[in-house]
Amino acid sequence: MQQDIATVREHYNANAEREWSRLDEHPFEFIFTTHMMEQYVREGDRILDIGGGPGRYAIHFAKRGCDVTLVDLSEENVRVALEKAKEANVSIQAMVANCLALDPQALGEFDHVFLMGPLYHLLNPADQKAAVETALSHLKTGGLFYASFILAFGALIFDLKNGGNIVRDSTNPETRSLIDEIVNGEDYRGQAFTRVCLTNQRNILPFMEQFPLEKLHLFGQEGILAPNENELLQRDQEEIDCWIEIAKKYLDMPELLSYSEHAMYIGKKL
Repeated sequence: MQQDIATVREHYNANAEREWSRLDEHPFEFIFTTHMMEQYVREGDRILDIGGGPGRYAIHFAKRGCDVTLVDLSEENVRVALEKAKEANVSIQAMVANCLALDPQALGEFDHVFLMGPLYHLLNPADQKAAVETALSHLKTGGLFYASFILAFGALIFDLKNGGNIVRDSTNPETRSLIDEIVNGEDYRGQAFTRVCLTNQRNILPFMEQFPLEKLHLFGQEGILAPNENELLQRDQEEIDCWIEIAKKYLDMPELLSYSEHAMYIGKKL
């Protein structure tokens, strides 16, 4: 586990600015995720953003009047988050910490807890369970919990969108196992852009059902737009906006979840 943690930290320390700009290059994820979150987050709420990266969501909700604390494994992510918050003229608290070791931070309780990165960088199922339990220990009863997953089928969507990858990936033993594990209902745990767990969508609800949560939503964070994202972003803004509004109508439809590369579970703590 320690080697995996070091590998992930090194990846984000080297790519913090790129991670910040990723949601400009791939805007649908941010648009639909904030659309769903804003149904619940109110001005003045306290938010704990665990694995919050360079702060895109933390800063967004700080602008909306929330009291936001960001925690991330990467020193460079935290530096960029504080820098971008200053540029946006908002204040956030931010600290470097492992999501599995937050209790000593004495952070207190929050109205909302985001866990939007750790579950796809922890390869051991026991560590994933511990990360959720630690996050929930900082959430008020009746508070909202938001967990993100990278979907295993999202790797194939990526290759469908970006030519020149699938021949190599389908013959590589490690990525070939991912293709087969989608059929078998298994998660992929190994190397991709860094060390990752790519979750089979069938496994999300059974995993979340072990925690004291009432499910509110499980939706694809890119909606139905991920497979056509590259081409769609070249169209007129009026057409893009029309597709965004259509896609919002379908976010909670489970049969359309595999159109997305990322999925988010939203639940209320019992």
